[in-house]
Amino acid sequence: MTGPRADVGKVLLQAAQLALGNGAGPALDVLDTAGTPAGAVTAAQAAINNRDTLILGPLTSAETAAVAPVARGANIPVLAFTNDSSQAQPGVWTLGITPAQQVRRLVVAAAAQGKTQFAALLPSTDFGQAMANGLTKALAAENLPPARVRMHGAGMGAITAATKDVSDYADRRGPIEVKVKAARALGTPEGRHEAQELAKQPIPPPSFNVLLLADIHDELQEVASVLPYYDVDRSSVQFVGPALWADPASGSGSVPGAWYAAPDSASRTNLERDYAAKYGVPPPPLADLSYDAASVAAAIIGRNGAQTSVLTQPAGFLGTDGWLAFLPDGQVRRGLAVFRIERGGPTLIDPAPQSSGAPGS
Repeated sequence: MTGPRADVGKVLLQAAQLALGNGAGPALDVLDTAGTPAGAVTAAQAAINNRDTLILGPLTSAETAAVAPVARGANIPVLAFTNDSSQAQPGVWTLGITPAQQVRRLVVAAAAQGKTQFAALLPSTDFGQAMANGLTKALAAENLPPARVRMHGAGMGAITAATKDVSDYADRRGPIEVKVKAARALGTPEGRHEAQELAKQPIPPPSFNVLLLADIHDELQEVASVLPYYDVDRSSVQFVGPALWADPASGSGSVPGAWYAAPDSASRTNLERDYAAKYGVPPPPLADLSYDAASVAAAIIGRNGAQTSVLTQPAGFLGTDGWLAFLPDGQVRRGLAVFRIERGGPTLIDPAPQSSGAPGS
């Protein structure tokens, strides 16, 4: 509520208050972290002293790491707002929409259309690595072959080298080049004609039919310009990427036809209406996390405090951003929708699942 991210704290508080506004839910004890790990620890200790039974927040990965041992020691569940799934552990759930959740949804959607050969061309960043890890786990969970993954550094040179490598261009083009050179070496008109005809042969498609990307802005445009040069195009490969592509400013227009997984904005209608009516402005995306966390709190807190058995029920909960389920290990599963990028804006091509048994959940 204070510090450099006090504006975010205000949004989170307002959304939680809105979710509990009818007075029928549990009382909300508002404790300020000041946006620091030390402040978060102090707030968690205050929650324990106040006999609180569930912690909503904190916001960041570092704060969550600091709070986790304190809360677990007191057997108080934590619904943190970070999307750093590495902070998830029994008793600590991360509600932010993670790269792994997005990738898993895309893998399921692609496999449903018979696309089961994956590769990834990703930036050498924490986000790129998280996408790569998510892909590895998702493919293993679906019993699909492992992906060919290449990371790239900054700049066109690094992107070009990684693209050539992941596409296996040398091996795809190599046999044709060998034949062309052999025909030219004959030194005859027939040989030259044969070489010309060989050079016109199409290069075999890459060994994968789905390519995971994670770049945005200028880097995405650079990747998009290099891929066709190495004969990786939409005719044979489905491009997929992060929910960040929902924003046109991400540069996603350079990969028309690509897919991304994200919440369906249609599911936010009630929150948008109620939040705007009470506070006079539309709810920012982070409001969804706090609203859902408070709604879940109302569902699981009984006479004896927060009931973890109810929290981790396989049926999960239907939240503002769609269906979600809390797993015993601290991971959160989400039902995301799949969108295709088109000139007029994104098009919903695979609705978000509404229950644990639905495809893609």
